[in-house]
Amino acid sequence: MTAFLDARALPSDTVLEPDIAIIGGGPAGISLALALANTKLNILLLESGGMNFDSASQKMYAGSQSELPYVALDAGRLRFLGGGTNHWGGWCRPMDEVDFEAKPWLPHSGWPFPRKALEPYYPRAQALVEAGPWIYDQKGDAENAPEGSVLPLSKGGLYTSWFQFSKMRGDVLPTQFGKRYEADLKRATNIKPLLHANITAIRLSPDAKRVEKLEGATLGSNGGAGKRFTVKPRFVVLAAGGMENARLLLVSNDVMKTGVGNQNDLVGRFFADNPVPRDVATVVSFAGPLAPFYGSNQTLDDGAIMRATFAPTPAFRRSAQVLGSLSTIEQPVELDETGKAAVITTAIALGVDASNAKARSLGCGMELAPDPDRRLVLTGEKDALDLPRLKLNMRIADEDFARYRRTLVELGRQLLASRTGMLRIDKKNRDDWMKTMDWGHHHLGTTRMHIDPKQGVVDADGLVHGLGNLYVAGSSTFPSYSASNPTLNLIALTLRLADHLKKVMA
Repeated sequence: MTAFLDARALPSDTVLEPDIAIIGGGPAGISLALALANTKLNILLLESGGMNFDSASQKMYAGSQSELPYVALDAGRLRFLGGGTNHWGGWCRPMDEVDFEAKPWLPHSGWPFPRKALEPYYPRAQALVEAGPWIYDQKGDAENAPEGSVLPLSKGGLYTSWFQFSKMRGDVLPTQFGKRYEADLKRATNIKPLLHANITAIRLSPDAKRVEKLEGATLGSNGGAGKRFTVKPRFVVLAAGGMENARLLLVSNDVMKTGVGNQNDLVGRFFADNPVPRDVATVVSFAGPLAPFYGSNQTLDDGAIMRATFAPTPAFRRSAQVLGSLSTIEQPVELDETGKAAVITTAIALGVDASNAKARSLGCGMELAPDPDRRLVLTGEKDALDLPRLKLNMRIADEDFARYRRTLVELGRQLLASRTGMLRIDKKNRDDWMKTMDWGHHHLGTTRMHIDPKQGVVDADGLVHGLGNLYVAGSSTFPSYSASNPTLNLIALTLRLADHLKKVMA
């Protein structure tokens, strides 16, 4: 096996000339490199960090914020091999067909292809994240039947859907791509992972038609730049995450003065995350405790780890004009006297026995509407390598909350109509929603995909509009977002890119 290279050990001003340079060693970069293993292509995988957390490298992510309070920019991502998989929760769920649709009532929505374009790649993505056999909604109810019954809901807008969870082989944690695939990367003779290699600029040809070279640097022991190096690849894939992808394009402004791919002022716009508001509602089950898979992860005999969630149907999303949401049963709730009286009164009216009724809180992962003013911009502050830091203008529209509230109302109606339970919405206004707000730490949309260069940074294959050899991989290309966690989906999208690169570089 080949050892990883360390950019700090390179001779000064080294020039590397791979066929493909992949910038970023997170799940997208590693998945792409492995998909191209054992080909005739020489792959250089550039990772800005090392094998483990380093505070000096992590500080490169620091930035500022405006408008809505959000997670510190250096807190929601990790700058060492494996990227976000070093601290993810392992939640996996494929995007729904409706997630890809352009919605007449939602500006900027829709993908340039349907879900079926990714379906051939989901099995391989599922294997890479190690989430067990493919079950999800196709067989979730049946596979989990020994653990208990799915909550009956009347015909309507929501149904019980399923998450599966990543679990690294030989471990209890979700799959950390740097550790899990270290040996695979070393075995691939055509892949050279280069650690501690920060790309500081993407340099274009004078006609701005292609990437000529990448400029790189290591962090020096004095807190500034150390070794300098250059990469002259045939093709480049930018896979550094939703924030760094945008930053690298914006700072590379020597030929294109607004930044690479930013001729239409789109790079950094449409940033999104999945809001995760806690305690959005209280759900009462008249018959007593719900099946255990509603409130916690359950491991099946075949090794799959699953958890139930309430999801809106495609038909309801279209008719009610709501976005994706995945609502999960959370903590037990002790009802006050008013709440107990409401349960008794409702049960009598419905003619059901609620003597064993149990209440639980409801949490949610929401999808935001695309918003061009939710964006990343460069600031005058510089990092240790003299690159401008980012500032995030974070926003949530009142309509984002209103749409999800319509989904909760429908769930409450279905519970009553099926005579199985009831629901109380616990959020009355925007302040209530924000008091318990958490985030998915999913960085989406900043180099969005669209066939029209005036509406997207990359085309349907991930190629930056106007350039012949620069691609972007990862969730920064998502033009609209889904409530499903992005990792499984961005890996499937990256595997599709790998097949495309094999064809264009043949």
